[in-house]
Amino acid sequence: MYDLHIANKNYSSWSLRPWVLLRELDIPFTEHQHFFSTPIGENVQFKAFSPTALVPALQDEAVTVWDSLAIAEYVYETHPSVWPTDREARAFARSAAAEMHSGFSALRNICTMNCGLRIELTEIAAPLLRNIERLDALFREGLQRFGGPFLAGATFTAADAFYCPVAFRVQTYGLKLSPPSQAYIERLLQLPSMQVWYAEALQETAREPEHEDEALAAGTITADYRVV
Repeated sequence: MYDLHIANKNYSSWSLRPWVLLRELDIPFTEHQHFFSTPIGENVQFKAFSPTALVPALQDEAVTVWDSLAIAEYVYETHPSVWPTDREARAFARSAAAEMHSGFSALRNICTMNCGLRIELTEIAAPLLRNIERLDALFREGLQRFGGPFLAGATFTAADAFYCPVAFRVQTYGLKLSPPSQAYIERLLQLPSMQVWYAEALQETAREPEHEDEALAAGTITADYRVV
């Protein structure tokens, strides 16, 4: 059985990707949660399980895989359902996941993941608007080309897992998408695994100042659903 190391569920978008992938595909794993310390770049305690001191990290006996995209590819070798069976759909899914992995910097930097908050953005600057428009186009293309209800066809794959953190961001910041894209976001938010992650995120009492400051910098907090 795999061992998956993650951080705070309220904040850690990178941790969510492999966690939701494994949960939705019923791939057994043992969860190990570790909480961020300040400053974020000095989580030296994470070195015990990750060579980069970053999360997520997957351990499979003597093998350690320490990047969310690498984890997806590693798990795919023994669980083909991680990616679509159709070659064209698989190419699209991998491209979409890689684009999220390396791009959308304005979205990730301005709209950081904070599941329990609702935030009214102070502004939507041009780089963020371009990211939102690209997301919308990507979602509509995948849903139209492969028939939905997921991004690359009828079943949940790693492509969807990589956009699950975006679903929480859309919810937190009230980002506006076209009806088909918004329906896709709602579909992700209603997944059983996403409901579990969200509920557990709300119950976390740990607060990390850097992440909280990023939320304050983005706009006005209109609601906080986390436990006090």
